[in-house]
Amino acid sequence: MKRRRSLFIHLSHIRLLAKKFAIVLLFLSAFVLMLINKTDTVIIDKTSSVATDIVSPVLDFLVIPAKALANVYDYFKELQKIRDDNRRLREENRQLLILRDWARALEIENHLLSGLLNYTPPPESSFITARVIAEEGDAFSHSLIAYTGDGAVQKGQVAVSDKGVVGRVDKVGNMYSKILLITDINSKIPVMVERTRVRGILSGDNTATPRMVFIPLSAELTVGDRVVTSGVAGVFPPGLPVGKISSVEKNNVKIKPFTNLERLEYIKIIDYKLNDILSAEDDDK
Repeated sequence: MKRRRSLFIHLSHIRLLAKKFAIVLLFLSAFVLMLINKTDTVIIDKTSSVATDIVSPVLDFLVIPAKALANVYDYFKELQKIRDDNRRLREENRQLLILRDWARALEIENHLLSGLLNYTPPPESSFITARVIAEEGDAFSHSLIAYTGDGAVQKGQVAVSDKGVVGRVDKVGNMYSKILLITDINSKIPVMVERTRVRGILSGDNTATPRMVFIPLSAELTVGDRVVTSGVAGVFPPGLPVGKISSVEKNNVKIKPFTNLERLEYIKIIDYKLNDILSAEDDDK
């Protein structure tokens, strides 16, 4: 019993000495490192570089699974997007097939009705593209000069842009033509409101917004309504876009053209095969 007690006391002294020695060793290590850091930083930098060279490949290797998981996630996410797109495209294709069948049915019905009514379709139109080379805008007229080539156009033909009606050919020269704009005070075009089919005359007044006149008193007009050509008188075919109603006041309905007439560079001059009507109009003048 005494021997065990003396052995335990002896071990306790050894542990106490080891703890003291460890503390002294830590202090000495810290002091040596501080001394090295102060005296020679090259060793520290080299050690840091070596550690970086050793650790970096390890980190790169550890990142490989994370990259693989990210790629797999992106792959399945892309597959889901493709499935959604395919579902949407199938639905659009189904709707287009329905519209195609509907259009074919309407075409057949139109053909049958045309035969019953002995309807004669209008001739196909042709056009040329002309470059605008000059503007004649003042207090008394709004017109353009366009290069149309030799004998390519005829007086009275319709001039349009990619957005709607611009005006009509007023004078034809050897290589150039004068285009009377729809805003000119001498311009008068039969038009109608697309929504209500109310007819009137688009009359230019040398401002940016011509007026719609000769409208029935009971006409239903709303700001924003589209205005198109009515086809009355035969010079302008029906349905050509002109503009939209910008303001409705008593006896003063203003139309804002779809086309910005101050920034025209190219126009189309369309031949609707109305030579007989245009010639008769010139004879009346």
